[in-house]
Amino acid sequence: MKQQITTASLTLALVAVACGGGEPVSVTRIGEPLPGLTEEQRQRFEEGMVLFNRVFSPEDGLGPLFNDNQCSACHTSPATGGTGDQFVTRMSRTLPDGTCDPLVAEGGENVRLRATPALQALGVDRQDAPAGATDTVRFNVPFVFGMGLIEAIPEREIRLREDPDDRDGDGISGRAGYSEDGRFARFGRMADQATLRDFIEHAALMEMGLTSPGRSRDAATEALVRALSSSYGDVAAHIDPAADPELSEQDIELLLDFMRFLAPPPRRIPDDASEQAMIARGEALFAQVGCTSCHVPTMRTGRSDIAALDRRTIALYSDLLLHDMGPELSGVCTSAASRTERRTEPLMGLGSRSTYLHDSRTNDLTEAILLHGGEATLVRERFRALPELDRHALIRFLQSL
Repeated sequence: MKQQITTASLTLALVAVACGGGEPVSVTRIGEPLPGLTEEQRQRFEEGMVLFNRVFSPEDGLGPLFNDNQCSACHTSPATGGTGDQFVTRMSRTLPDGTCDPLVAEGGENVRLRATPALQALGVDRQDAPAGATDTVRFNVPFVFGMGLIEAIPEREIRLREDPDDRDGDGISGRAGYSEDGRFARFGRMADQATLRDFIEHAALMEMGLTSPGRSRDAATEALVRALSSSYGDVAAHIDPAADPELSEQDIELLLDFMRFLAPPPRRIPDDASEQAMIARGEALFAQVGCTSCHVPTMRTGRSDIAALDRRTIALYSDLLLHDMGPELSGVCTSAASRTERRTEPLMGLGSRSTYLHDSRTNDLTEAILLHGGEATLVRERFRALPELDRHALIRFLQSL
């Protein structure tokens, strides 16, 4: 059924979050904290941002293998918590029987491109790519805006949209992702990080080599230390002098509160009435061709003791489920996802990005849509069949997110 959206309803859709009572709450600038925080919560947000921007040294625990020395070195554009020009290289091995080896001990989770001076002195200036890898993908830097709201969405609301066997026959068969230890997961491109804390601790270890209470060991670094020790003796204390955990519980809690309280980006709506009408038309077409089967426009958080997270509606444009995207967008496998599966990318903030898809392979939204395959094939072909003006309206809607 063709969806009708009026300018009045669009006005209510301009906000990223709505409060529990249903009144819209405006976020005016990208990178702002959630509205409705207490003074103490706002203070912890600010302190967490300081840590997010901190430059770490080897004496602080950086490395010995790493990609960069601060969180905001990557998450910087268009504001702290945004994206950057960097990429993460991830590798895996698909075995002949179809099962997956994520190559954790070989560093397949994140091939780190830099080494500390102490490690360089031993002849190592980067991590070697796993020799047995059959699959490789480059992931660009994701936005971390609105992640506290994503964490606050009840698991049951996400699972309601699961349809792994496509029982309704619409060609869409989303399923939940799981972490390496089997927990329901909603974070990460492969939906393999169960909680926001997991996401933070995993990134700290994989990107900066920083251990934490929940991530005290790095299998790839330990394997490297064993190899070097056979030639140079015990080198562990020399190349990684900081005591574990290198991030304290207090550090993790501050980073959690910064990311938990970081608001979703605001919509980019022009003042011109004709442009607003085109965006409204594009939003209707977005639903009409079937994009909302996966890019679900809104989800609602559950009850929370934190008022800013309590029963809020977030314009996420994702179902947070895994979908088979076909060979066009294939990458690596995990223990719970095949190489053609990917978590539906949230589209909130899309208008603040200049490149698209998980690997930034295009700066053209039309091309990005046409590269969707697998479960999205029928939706892609409906988009392709639209008249040029309708396609333009749909793209203009996406640019407003």
